[in-house]
Amino acid sequence: MSPAGDAAREAPFSAAADRNKAPILEVLANALPADAKVLEIASGTGQHAAHFAAAHPRWDWQPSDIDPRALDGIAARCAGLPNVRRAILLDVLAPPAASGLDGPFDALYCANMVHIAPWATCGALMRLAARELASGGVLVVYGPFIEDDVPTAQGNLAFDADLRARDRRWGLRRIAEVDDEAAHAGLQRVQRHAMPANNLALVYRREPG
Repeated sequence: MSPAGDAAREAPFSAAADRNKAPILEVLANALPADAKVLEIASGTGQHAAHFAAAHPRWDWQPSDIDPRALDGIAARCAGLPNVRRAILLDVLAPPAASGLDGPFDALYCANMVHIAPWATCGALMRLAARELASGGVLVVYGPFIEDDVPTAQGNLAFDADLRARDRRWGLRRIAEVDDEAAHAGLQRVQRHAMPANNLALVYRREPG
């Protein structure tokens, strides 16, 4: 095996990311154009970046993460993929001038972040998307959510309680409140996809102008 392959095998691995990569890719393929410049927020292990970029070589993929320790793992996962850029440090709560992003982007993608972060992160993500998306671009957000008038799965309720016990600022977010944050930033939810394991993929579009 090549050194790049050895590094990828030794990189951090998420079983959940491996399980959900295929259904998420279906949503992205439906929401994104064939040629798309994409910013991924909270890339984590880099498994999604590697899988999505390999499946769609015409996507120009920019991984990012708030944790500097994640960057080497992302680089190892994506080694050999010419359409994946070098992962960058990115904190959505940082001042806009600190991002140094090479936008605009056709799409932003963020999985499993807003419930494992302070609530302010959700609004910051929406404002970042409004700044960095091209007109008509989309933000795809994946994870477990709470929907008004829809029973919440017991597993999600237990997950929510566990998150809040670990950090009172964390927890599953209500879609209505996420939609409000999006609307304040100039984004409109246009799709809702039911996903395996009681997750959802929400697609928001930046309003023209």
